[in-house]
Amino acid sequence: MGVIQNVLAVIVVLGLLITFHEYGHYWVARRCGVKVLRFSVGFGKPLWSRTDRHGTEFAVAAIPLGGYVKMLDEREGPVAPDERHRAFNNQSVWARIAIVAAGPLANFLLAIVAYWLLFVVGTTTVAPVVGAVDPDSPAARGGLAPGQEIVAIQGDRVRSWEEVNLKLVAAIGHSGELRFTTLDEGSEVARERGLPVANYLVRQDPPQPLLSLGITPWRPAFPAELGQVLEGEAAAAAGLEPGDRVLSVDGEAIDDWMHFVEVVRAHPGESLALEVERDDERLSLTLVPGRNELETGTSVGYIGAGVAPVEWPEEYRREVRYGPVAALGQSLSRTGEMSLLTLDAIRKMLVGLISPSNLSGPITIARVAGDTARSGLESFVSFMAYLSISLGILNLLPIPVLDGGHLVYYAIEALRGRPVSEKTQAIGLRIGLALVGSLMIMALYFDLMRL
Repeated sequence: MGVIQNVLAVIVVLGLLITFHEYGHYWVARRCGVKVLRFSVGFGKPLWSRTDRHGTEFAVAAIPLGGYVKMLDEREGPVAPDERHRAFNNQSVWARIAIVAAGPLANFLLAIVAYWLLFVVGTTTVAPVVGAVDPDSPAARGGLAPGQEIVAIQGDRVRSWEEVNLKLVAAIGHSGELRFTTLDEGSEVARERGLPVANYLVRQDPPQPLLSLGITPWRPAFPAELGQVLEGEAAAAAGLEPGDRVLSVDGEAIDDWMHFVEVVRAHPGESLALEVERDDERLSLTLVPGRNELETGTSVGYIGAGVAPVEWPEEYRREVRYGPVAALGQSLSRTGEMSLLTLDAIRKMLVGLISPSNLSGPITIARVAGDTARSGLESFVSFMAYLSISLGILNLLPIPVLDGGHLVYYAIEALRGRPVSEKTQAIGLRIGLALVGSLMIMALYFDLMRL
């Protein structure tokens, strides 16, 4: 069932993002007088199609991993003399720039609308309160202590652990001090603390912003009760089911979920005798955790199960809500912030600060889409907004075959007054296809490694 949900979630997300992107091209092309021959969501054989009164065929194709808008163009086939003025290649360079740029811009617009809706409806977040601090860690040396609430990082306000992580990821490669502003428990006086770091998170795979600083978020006590069991993993093979509560492992009483996780991680591939409670009955099961190899050369156990949700105390909740006008400003700010973060991540990957293994492909997107869909509409919309921003930025990269590559050609044409030669564009196309193909293969490889 989980796999089906993931597939459906990724089809909905990618279908919406692709449709919005291609509609941007289509809408501007029509207003520039260009004849659109086909608007297709997906590649391959059409599963459904309809032709409107303007002669545009709208189609949904079998492979939902992209889409395209095919326009009348003399470079792709003969054009009747009375329709040459409607061909894309006969438009002014500025019209062509507008048509090509409209797709990525539509993705940014979609993200702005999604964030605006979230800010107007309101979101509930968990306050970033420190639960524990590892001794002799950057957090301990900087003066962080359990019970303190983090209210700003590097001078920028934060209201949730999500915002804390985003600020910390943006600091990858930083050396010196990370400035944390905190409130002591029961105090309203903020204090700034400096956490010493050197080459923060450089090439860490995957980046663990909080763990690297020695910070454990505060969380309520989670009983060792299973809320989710993944098919085909060790927990399912042992006969564990959602709702089971683990009482002991090899005779050792289990205090809470984190205690159970620690025991599992410490025994990869070993047989563990579990005593669990199910529907007021006690059962004895045998669990053999899977083995997960870390880059450090060590192994940790995992079983493919998640904890049952627990209600958070009211004092640790924060509701973020704005009026329609204020929400627009916040949505523009959030879209800009996420765009800059994505561009900075690409830059750091190119210079070697971030490992290429952090690339994600369709498998990871499907898993995250499914997880966020199960988490609720708020998480799903937020993920869709971020993915829309990523799609917009990816398409604006100056790589031939992408929208950004075409914009580079048209910018050169606008500056020198004549188009880039067909030969140069053909060479660029081959280079672009090789680059994009290599990136897709790498992303798929790392996806499979994560499995």
